[in-house]
Amino acid sequence: MNEEFCSNCKQNIKPKRIDGHYILHEIEHVLHFDRGILYTIRELLIRPGENIRNFISENRSRLVKPVLFIIVTSLIYTIISHFFHIEEGYIKIDAAKGMQLNTINHWVQSHYGYSNIIMGGFIAFWLKIFFKKYDYNFFEILILLCFILGMEMLMFSVFAIFEGVTKYPLMQIAAVIVFVYFSWAVGQFFDKSRIASYFKALVSYILGMITFGISIAILGAIMDLIIQH
Repeated sequence: MNEEFCSNCKQNIKPKRIDGHYILHEIEHVLHFDRGILYTIRELLIRPGENIRNFISENRSRLVKPVLFIIVTSLIYTIISHFFHIEEGYIKIDAAKGMQLNTINHWVQSHYGYSNIIMGGFIAFWLKIFFKKYDYNFFEILILLCFILGMEMLMFSVFAIFEGVTKYPLMQIAAVIVFVYFSWAVGQFFDKSRIASYFKALVSYILGMITFGISIAILGAIMDLIIQH
C-alpha cells in the first residue's frame, strides 16, 4: 500500500517519527489559550461558577477535562511541595495514633490528585444536601469540584513557591484564600445572587473535609485492629 493516508479513517498509515517538533506541538496543544489548560485557568479565575455550569449543561469543549485538570494541577503542587520541602499539606491529619493512619496519611499527601477526587466525593455529598433543590446529580457536582479543587492546588502551588523562596509561612494565607475562592466559585455556580449560597458552600466544604478526615481515621483504626488480630 503506497497511499500516505488510509482511505477509511484518513489517518497516516505510518505515523511520523517522534521528534522535538512533535513534543513542542503536543505541549502547545495542551497549553493552548483557546481550549487548553491556560485558557481553563483563566476562565476559572474570572468566572468559575458560570464556566463550570456551562461546561456541565452546554459546551464541554471549551475547558479541559476536569479529571485530567485536577490530576495535573495536583501533580504540579506535589512537585513544588517536594522541591521546596513543604511537607505540611493542606489536609492535616493527626497520624500519631496508629501506624496504619500514618501510612494512609502519607499516601494522601503523596497522591493529591486521587485524594482530591476522593475528598471531592465527601464535599459533593454535603453540597447535594445543602443545594438539593437544584437539578444537579452527584457526579455533576463532583465535576464542579474537580475544577475548583484543581484551582486550589494551583493556588497552593503559587504560595508554596513563595514560601520556599522567602521562608515565610504563607500556606496559612493560602488556606484562607482557598476557602474564599471555594465559597465564591460554588456560590456562583448555584445562585450568585443569594448570600446564602456562599455560606452553604463554605459549610459544605468544611463538613466535607471533616468527614473525609474522620473516614481516614476510622479506616486507619480498622486496619490497625485487623493487623493486631
